[in-house]
Amino acid sequence: MTGTRELKGAIAGLLGFAAAEEQVLLTATTSTPAGTSARAGTPRNWAAVPVVAHNTEFKAQQVHRLRAVARGRVPEDFAEVDHASAAVYLGYAAQRADQVAADSNRVTGDLIAGLALVGDDDLLDPSRNPWLHGRRLWLQVVVRGFWHPTGHLADYYLAHAQPDRAVALAAHGLATASYLGARRGARDGRLQPGLRPGARGPARRRGRQRPRHARAQSGTARQGRHRA
Repeated sequence: MTGTRELKGAIAGLLGFAAAEEQVLLTATTSTPAGTSARAGTPRNWAAVPVVAHNTEFKAQQVHRLRAVARGRVPEDFAEVDHASAAVYLGYAAQRADQVAADSNRVTGDLIAGLALVGDDDLLDPSRNPWLHGRRLWLQVVVRGFWHPTGHLADYYLAHAQPDRAVALAAHGLATASYLGARRGARDGRLQPGLRPGARGPARRRGRQRPRHARAQSGTARQGRHRA
């Protein structure tokens, strides 16, 4: 790749894919009558609106980080999210579906714009930003903007008796990454579909067994809280 131009293009495509899938889920669930299984949720079995609201919050935090890096500042440190917390779930669930959909699109656009603000060295060299603890900034963007949201979407489908949809989402995500040339990587880093470090979600917390392709999409199972 020439500098990070192609890498940024590939990442923008991945972010767009995840955001589009969020809109698919919200449209499908909010068009069904209230009280149906498609719209119902609990702190142990998240509904669609809280899932997308949570994904959007994580992406907004990454927007803040990119803007801080572009200004030469150390970004704010965000607290971990406890997916088992009823208060956390209810806070997301209280948001209006139409506002959550609009926020998802807006924040994804902000994230792509923020990516363009950051120079090559900051994206590729973790030593320039010690707060990353050795991780590359571009990979953190991919985790928070692509693997994290699509992992939670897959969790949703699995928790709502749609395993085929979860597997299809995983397959399309990997195909999109390949189509965008993400496997070719950039300089000293590689975007590897199927390796999604650090992401955890409600279904993983409960230890639900998932189809093989869905497990490849959503990464390593861990407990309770997560940050990336």
